[in-house]
Amino acid sequence: MTGIQLFTYFAFLVAFIAILRKVLRYATAPESMRWELYPVPHEKGRAEYGGSYFEELDWWTKERETDLFNELKEMFSEIVFLKGIFHHNKKVWNSSFPFHFGLYMTIGWLVLLMTGGILEAFFGMTVDSQGGFFSTAVYYLTIPLGFGGLALAGLGAFGLFIWRSTDKTQKKFNAPIDFFNLIAFTVTAAVALAASIMYDPTFSFLRSYTGSLLTFSAISSPNVLLTAEIILLAFLTLLIPITKMSHFVAKYFLYHSVRWNDQNNERGSKIEKNILELLNKQVGWSADHIRTGKTWGEVITEPKNEEK
Repeated sequence: MTGIQLFTYFAFLVAFIAILRKVLRYATAPESMRWELYPVPHEKGRAEYGGSYFEELDWWTKERETDLFNELKEMFSEIVFLKGIFHHNKKVWNSSFPFHFGLYMTIGWLVLLMTGGILEAFFGMTVDSQGGFFSTAVYYLTIPLGFGGLALAGLGAFGLFIWRSTDKTQKKFNAPIDFFNLIAFTVTAAVALAASIMYDPTFSFLRSYTGSLLTFSAISSPNVLLTAEIILLAFLTLLIPITKMSHFVAKYFLYHSVRWNDQNNERGSKIEKNILELLNKQVGWSADHIRTGKTWGEVITEPKNEEK
């Protein structure tokens, strides 16, 4: 086992633990203050004009109908095409879209590398232009996804770096870690592209390297540039989940638990149980209108003395 392999294992382990920790943190968070903003995509027949099932007379006596297809369509347009950014900030979208789409392509590239590694390491198949149908398909799909994904992600990251550096409004909200993250993506993409073009244009070495990770067998990198590519890719895998670039985890809960959560609070429901638990918690801060020493339930129900 080589040092770069050990570092790759370490990076994936840290990434897995960090993502799992964030998922559990959001999934077990207290009941959210819901936005109640419409339209909600899963409103069947009403999403187009921002309607709600609450507008029905005696809505609580009627069976509710939802539209899963429309919700999935809205999710797809937001995740893949960044619909919200396109409508509200096209200047950012010009760099953010290629950056994110390039990342999706890069993820597909890594999946194909893993698939090719499995075919070679466990099934004895050769992944090249002369193999069987499946292995040949993996071979030809890996190349455009790899080069295209790395190029788009790198250009998008560099564009976002320029935007953060030059936009007068955005400068107020920048932090050093934002620039570090974008530089890390740009440099990684540039090094990976250079290494692949010069020494591994069909990604045969990276495929073999992936297979070595799956079989826990040693493999040596043939040159410094390919070694740098592996180290930087592993470093990015480690970096994303421990920084705010892992906002993709929060985004699911933001939409489904906050923005699109229009579930009514019924007696005996889970929502009521969660709210009652929160109301029984002690107030942990004080102000002119709220004092410590009481529960939130007592605070919101006690009569207020209005000063004239």
